[in-house]
Amino acid sequence: MRDPRIQTLAKNLINYSVNLQKGENILIENFGIQKELVKALVEEAYAAGGNPQVLLKDHDINRTLFTGASNEQQQLQADIEAFAMEKMDAYIGLRAGDNITELSDVPAEKMSLHSQTVGSKVHRHIRVPKTKWVVLRYPTSSMAQLAKMSTEAFENFYFDVCNLDYSKMNEAMDALVKRMNNTDQVRITGDGTDLTFSIKDIPAIKCAGNMNIPDGEVYTSPVRDSVNGTIRYNTASPYQGFTYENIELTFENGKIVNAEANDTEKINQIFDTDEGARFIGEFAIGVNPFIKHPMQDILFDEKIDGSFHFTPGQAYDDAYNGNDSAIHWDIVYIQRPEYGGGNIYFDGELIRENGRFVVEDLKSLNPENLK
Repeated sequence: MRDPRIQTLAKNLINYSVNLQKGENILIENFGIQKELVKALVEEAYAAGGNPQVLLKDHDINRTLFTGASNEQQQLQADIEAFAMEKMDAYIGLRAGDNITELSDVPAEKMSLHSQTVGSKVHRHIRVPKTKWVVLRYPTSSMAQLAKMSTEAFENFYFDVCNLDYSKMNEAMDALVKRMNNTDQVRITGDGTDLTFSIKDIPAIKCAGNMNIPDGEVYTSPVRDSVNGTIRYNTASPYQGFTYENIELTFENGKIVNAEANDTEKINQIFDTDEGARFIGEFAIGVNPFIKHPMQDILFDEKIDGSFHFTPGQAYDDAYNGNDSAIHWDIVYIQRPEYGGGNIYFDGELIRENGRFVVEDLKSLNPENLK
């Protein structure tokens, strides 16, 4: 018998997140096979009058594909998938599977090739700007291990987070959007961190269950050449199959001029992907009340209560600062006291202290008010 929480999640994804309408086409792309949720999504898509299509991908098979890939092969894959994506009105990307590091030994140049072909042509140029989309993970035993929880406890946590009342969060975010839209200078301080940058005239976008599940962030991007200072991230960050730790970036006039991590050579290879990889494409503030600790899964970690992420690479079209890149790497910094604290200032005014909003108009975003 299917867990009723799966059906609730599927219903929310179809009817709230992508708001599928009668006659619309939707692609359900599942990386790492998760039959129950895929079947539930197909059922809910039909119930809404939509036309579901399903694309199943296996991480182990992708590892073999990517390892031997040529530019010609990846360009062909991009052409095939772009043809399909062009016909879609909506997209749900479901990531499952038992090993988040399955691609860790794929050569960096092969992962970069995939990002520059399929990643750019299909997702950056078509899916993101032209469809109603949402992406999510599905709970597995490996995710429970990363979260240092039992499998059952993690599943309960997952459904609490994913089936949250996002309409309530959506309303509470309006004040933060207004604040960010009226802000020029941002300063962020914390352990090993002192950053300044401008967000003037770049729109703030709220994310409350429409593009990611779980969700809970408001994002914009810095003026491209305005970032100065140093950030020492305090969470581990998987990217292209490798988990980076102790990441420290130094900026001058927007550009990453020094990058260090547990594998400094490897992280600099990522930032040398293209010119835009050394500039920031997103600044976002995380507010999900149920997500407290990192679990090396960015769809969860970037929404952590009391966090922000500062993202090298591609800027989103709706908060565009002119930066283009084949990469978009969300790296998270948590400012709650147990992680060392830290403050965010807008135009010199302290708006968040040690992970809690301290100005009246933003207190509705503190965790006790969102549950």
